[in-house]
Amino acid sequence: MMSYSLFFCLIFILSCSSLPVFAQEEEQLKEWREHLAENGKEEEDLSDFEAQLDFLRKHPIDLNHTNAEELKTLYLLSPLQLISFFQHLLINGKLLDLLELQSISGFDPETISKIQPFVTLHPITPYAAIKLKDLYREAEQQILVRYGRTLEQQKGFRDLPGSRYLGSADKLLLSYKYQYQKIAAISLLMKKDAGETIGRSKLPVVDFLSGNIALFNYKRIQKLVLGDYTLQFGQGLALWSGFSLGKGPDVTSVASKDLGLKPYTSSNESAFFRGIAGTIQLPEKLYLTPFYSFRKRDASLKTDATEELTLTTISESGLHRTASEIRNRKQLSQMVYGASLQYLSNPLNLGFSAYHSQYGQAFRREPDSYRKYRFEGRRLNNFGLHYQTAFQNIYFYGELARGVPGGWAGLQGAMTSLSKTISLVLLYRKYDKDYHSFFSQAIGENTETSNEKGWYLGLNYLPNSHWKFALYIDYFKFPEKKYRVDTASSGYETLAQMVYTPSKQLKITTRFKTEKKQQNSASIIPLRSLDQVRKSSFRLEANWKLNRKFQFQQRLELIHYQQGRQLKELGYLLYQDLDYTPMQSKISGNIRLAYFNTPSYQSRIYAYEADVLYGSGSGGYYGQGIRSFLNLRYRLLKKLDIWTRYALFYYPHQKMISSGLDEIKGNKKSELKLLIRHQF
Repeated sequence: MMSYSLFFCLIFILSCSSLPVFAQEEEQLKEWREHLAENGKEEEDLSDFEAQLDFLRKHPIDLNHTNAEELKTLYLLSPLQLISFFQHLLINGKLLDLLELQSISGFDPETISKIQPFVTLHPITPYAAIKLKDLYREAEQQILVRYGRTLEQQKGFRDLPGSRYLGSADKLLLSYKYQYQKIAAISLLMKKDAGETIGRSKLPVVDFLSGNIALFNYKRIQKLVLGDYTLQFGQGLALWSGFSLGKGPDVTSVASKDLGLKPYTSSNESAFFRGIAGTIQLPEKLYLTPFYSFRKRDASLKTDATEELTLTTISESGLHRTASEIRNRKQLSQMVYGASLQYLSNPLNLGFSAYHSQYGQAFRREPDSYRKYRFEGRRLNNFGLHYQTAFQNIYFYGELARGVPGGWAGLQGAMTSLSKTISLVLLYRKYDKDYHSFFSQAIGENTETSNEKGWYLGLNYLPNSHWKFALYIDYFKFPEKKYRVDTASSGYETLAQMVYTPSKQLKITTRFKTEKKQQNSASIIPLRSLDQVRKSSFRLEANWKLNRKFQFQQRLELIHYQQGRQLKELGYLLYQDLDYTPMQSKISGNIRLAYFNTPSYQSRIYAYEADVLYGSGSGGYYGQGIRSFLNLRYRLLKKLDIWTRYALFYYPHQKMISSGLDEIKGNKKSELKLLIRHQF
């Protein structure tokens, strides 16, 4: 394999040494894809957001008739920039030209360039003259069909006597969307995962079905959604479902951009409510969002000592492939109802959320395990109070939440611009060990918002248009035991990144990230002490464009993993990407050739992989091998597009890939995808 390493290194060095000449693209969106990939999240986490950007390209936001909630849907503006924007409108009146954005504090040329495709200054009066025939003729509609399959046979698809996958290896998705200006929307989505059945007895024709009808901006009804929806309020402590960013190179992302009520259009099978919800504008800048949801959740039930069915956790995977997974399908009823009341002004925003959730079976704790403080019972009440305000040049935000029965969770942050080039973020969080919420996605290191204290300090430095620096330090403590940690523990995470952009054609990024935590000792001799677990990575990346058709990206990433004094692992990933995107051609695409070498899953490296439309998954690289994929898009007709993808993992020294029912005999694992989109 040494020859492979030398070959890839040579490509990398030669590519970086070429005189590049990089085109403007949605760099922020790509950074978010990378951030989600590094955390191992799947494509569903970002597909809904990418569809939102597609809509805003066709229906840009009128900057003279907008509000903070609408601008948050872009995810491109920090809280400080939002406050500066509305203060500018208050003092100077409406914008006459988009060039005026340059005079607003915090609006650098890069920010303005990013938001320009999604904003306008032309007023929109959507309800002025609606005719029934226009609801079809002037509406935008889209039908999308996606097919995928792993080409090699996995163990679970063989005719085994025990546990096996009962359905085919095909992955299917069908999506329909209707949008009439910014007034009404309809969404319908059907999905089948690999191994799931279609039309089998006692099961629905389609495993996952999601949809909604939404109405916007009608008199005092700001939003009304019937069907599946998400709710995002405050900083994610009390009430949050759906997409969330968290920590990343843009340190301002730790201040969550709450969007309130949204129709749900993602294919993720767990992160949504199902029922009815609306946002009503009351007098005096008050907005009320009442909601009701009822749905069946996947759960593994068991009988306790009193012969009552109980459970400990809810399954979030959405997979129903084996007999046991099918038995667990929709075994738990979940009813949620409540409301959120918000006062939205500039610069003060206040909000109070209260809701009740009730379950068909009772949750039971496990007193002798790390789950000893988890929720127990059938009924849970949650309350949250959040705020956002600005004083002079400092933006303050925070949330205080309570779960009854249970404890408290609190978060307090401050953000400021020390100068035109330096932004600073400071955040403190404290989540009680017995704080309970099934709808929480606040910043933190635990998978659940509980049993954690932490301080976060972040800094962005932009000395000029060519250089950008980011640094954050996050120190955290876990007062009680947690998974694989049998006592109190602590740790920290740091990231330092430098981006050099000498021209619009070239961008070079270097990043160093290290994370240190504690874990039960891996020693054979039982010890009560904890091992120090450190994971560090270094990244060097170059993005450049050769001409108007070809764009290149090279990356070298090194990773070091160590647990205690004995277990040490060193791995690396090296890849070359090539994008072909001519302006007027019917065909475009991209390709990757990567070589990776990591000792185990512990030292795995995640990297974003380009995919078919709305597919932006993460590639997990571990072991020793080669990774390659090819994506092609062909515009068959004006409103008909076809995407295809072929991806391959090749492990020269392995005779078997994966384990369990996903096991493949051989050293290759390949996947094929096909997507067709018709817009009319």
